[in-house]
Amino acid sequence: MQLSYLSENNLKQFITLAFQEDVGDGDHSTLASVPQDAFESAKVLFKDDGIAAGMELAKSIFDHFDPRVELKFNVKDGDKISKGEIGIEIQGPAQSILTCERLLLNCMQRMSGIATYTCSLNHLVSDTKAKLLDTRKTTPNFRIAEKWAVAIGGGTNHRYGLFDMIMLKDNHIDFAGGITQAVKSTKAYLNEQGKDLRIEVETRNLEEVKEALDASVDVIMLDNMSLNTMKEAVRLIGDT
Repeated sequence: MQLSYLSENNLKQFITLAFQEDVGDGDHSTLASVPQDAFESAKVLFKDDGIAAGMELAKSIFDHFDPRVELKFNVKDGDKISKGEIGIEIQGPAQSILTCERLLLNCMQRMSGIATYTCSLNHLVSDTKAKLLDTRKTTPNFRIAEKWAVAIGGGTNHRYGLFDMIMLKDNHIDFAGGITQAVKSTKAYLNEQGKDLRIEVETRNLEEVKEALDASVDVIMLDNMSLNTMKEAVRLIGDT
């Protein structure tokens, strides 16, 4: 899956910090009780129906910690899974398997849950031109996995962070003195900084929708509108 934020550096940073949080200076429970030369096998079992997510991340986790661990994948990211199905078969040093186990399961459980829910919501709009987008309202330090899970479930990633897209929300607009002024200032800023970022504007009523159209922005968000108002806003915006 080609997603710009899934760079080798970003994944390495995420996994490194996750191990620092969980393992610290060592998994002393395992180091104290499991022989260093012990080799074992394990299985990742799905406990419910849904959509598999976190498979590629699982490989990255073990590759990072101990490349000697071998993983056999019976499903891939995005596959439908059934309760009781074996997703991954693992063989390798017992110490490494035990130390990586919780990080692996935490990522796969949360990602599979997000992917499954995203898939169910995406199904509701499958007969329309609508796309299901995510937000920045993610778990701190876990955004890369949660955004990835949305994409695996068939959703569309919105902006990844504050740096890769302009989103002028009501607070920005009110501080700037209106949509027209906010967009004008934004375009001047982007020109000065030599940046090419899309501009999205949040609108609260039809007057603001018309103002956003006149300002020639890339995306118009309809915020907390009634169904009838939203229908009229969509008509005004059309395919522009």
